[in-house]
Parts: sequence; C-alpha cells; structure tokens
Amino acid sequence: MAKAKIHTIKPNLNQVQLSDADLLQVLNKVHDSMLNNPAYPTPTIDLATLKTAIDTYTAAVSAAIDGGKKATVARDKARSDVMLMYRLLGHYVEANCKNDMTTFLSSGFSVAAPQPKAPPQPVAVPSIISVDQGNAGELKVTIQPVKKAKAYEIRYAAAPAAGATPAWTSVQVSGTKPPPAISSLTRGTDYTFQVRAFGKLGFSDWSSPVDKMCT
Repeated sequence: MAKAKIHTIKPNLNQVQLSDADLLQVLNKVHDSMLNNPAYPTPTIDLATLKTAIDTYTAAVSAAIDGGKKATVARDKARSDVMLMYRLLGHYVEANCKNDMTTFLSSGFSVAAPQPKAPPQPVAVPSIISVDQGNAGELKVTIQPVKKAKAYEIRYAAAPAAGATPAWTSVQVSGTKPPPAISSLTRGTDYTFQVRAFGKLGFSDWSSPVDKMCT
C-alpha cells in the first residue's frame, strides 16, 4: 500500500522582492496577528522586540528617501535585522500551527507557493577515458559515468577506410566498473569505440570516438 503524502503548511519567507513599503505591511500584519494570539503563546521572537525592529526599519526607510549613503546602509541593515526575526517567527508558526490552515492563517503569515517539480532531464553524454589492452583479442573500455544513467551502450567497429561507414557492433552494459571488456576482436586491427548513456528519457548522444589497436 502506498504511503499517504503529508503536505506541511509552510510560510512564505521569501520576501526579498518586496519593496520597503510592502514589506512593512507584511511585518506589521504578522506582528498584529501574533500579538496575544492563543495559538502561539511562546513565540521564539519577543513581539515587543519585533515591534521595535519594525519601528526602527520604518524610520530608516523614511530617512533614506532624501538621505545619503549612510542612511541607505542603515536602512538595509534595519531591513536585514527585521527579516531575520520574521523568518525565525515563521519557522515557529510552521512548527506550532499543527498543520491546521485556520490556525496558520491566524498568524498573519501567507502560505508559500508550492515549488514546481523539475521535469526529468536527458542524461549527459558520457565519455571514454581510455581503451586498454586486456587479454589477447580483448580491449577494455573505461567510461566516465554520468548522473542518473541506468545503463550504457558501447558500439565498436574496425576502423573503416576513409569515407566508409563503420560496421558497428553494439554491446549493452549496466555499469562502468569494472571497465567493460570487448572480446573476440581481431588482433592487429584498429578499432573505433563510442559510448552513450541510457536514462529516463532515453539515450544520450554518442560520445566522441576513441581508436585503439587490439593485440
């Protein structure tokens, strides 16, 4: 039986994009909603301290309108200080709302938008690190693995004459260690090797070719 997924209510703590005026509205709403709220009797941030920080930020915003660099630095510091308090308070609300939406919203925090699940991506193209001699008539292919590859396909062919199409032979391998061995090769013949990875969306492109004479 599949386990039921538990969706935890999370506060929207990413307010970086808000203007100073909009952020002050958010901060004051949270303060006023949390003040004497029986659902949150022991907030991690003292609400009087939060109010002082909001007032300091409000004054700094006003001073920075016509002020110079010093006033701007003071405003940015006040914003950073109060945002830290806001985030800590948000984590407290998340932990104490008992995953009840009415209780959560009574805090004044808004709900964070769910993050869209990233679609699967094609696997990267692997590469051949080296092709080394094994036993007589055998070459071992060392592959640079790629993330999320489920298997690999090696193709090889006797190096064709200029302009000719290789007569490929393909071999499926489940992993890269130990290096897959290609046997029953003709000694004294140059071979060309390529590899590609297989992932959730299918095969990657073929790697760059690597040539090696079998002895």
